[in-house]
Amino acid sequence: MFAIIRTGGKQYKVQANDKITVEKLSATQGATVSLDHVLMIGDGSKTTVGTPRIEGARVQAVVEEQGRAKKIIVFKKKRRHNYRRKKGHRQDQTVLRIVEVLAPGATAKKTTAAPKPKTESKESSVAKTAATKATATKAPAKAPAKTATSAPTKATTKAPAKKAAPTKKSETTTAKKPAAKKPAAKASPAKKK
Repeated sequence: MFAIIRTGGKQYKVQANDKITVEKLSATQGATVSLDHVLMIGDGSKTTVGTPRIEGARVQAVVEEQGRAKKIIVFKKKRRHNYRRKKGHRQDQTVLRIVEVLAPGATAKKTTAAPKPKTESKESSVAKTAATKATATKAPAKAPAKTATSAPTKATTKAPAKKAAPTKKSETTTAKKPAAKKPAAKASPAKKK
């Protein structure tokens, strides 16, 4: 039995035990997710098409992992305008393992969760706890608190006074310098015959 589902603005054709990568879903690793937006269900001889979706149909899936896609480069340029912008982007994704496709009115089987992430061995966890205990006993000494007389604060120091802007009277009295004259072009000597 197959189904066509929609999630994250995209459509996927799925069957039991398929692995698909979809836009990020807010679920933890190993959680069971029910995808209710089923557009079509097919079973070899019989096909049901929704308008736009099939009421009561759903697809059960287990979250395998939460991750990010490969980086893409977004580059914008406007020629002859010295405009270039380069950015990278990695889209958040969720990998799902499809457990079963349920037609309207069908009941779900008991789902098996995905394998849990590997846990640390006992030796490494014992070593970590010993290391944290050792760092906890070696607490750094606190620096003495500063007193009010040790250094002037920002409130007690004054900023230097700013110079006043020139007034209109001084602007009118200052005369503009005349533009510098260019030297006259040299006359070319007369040609002798």
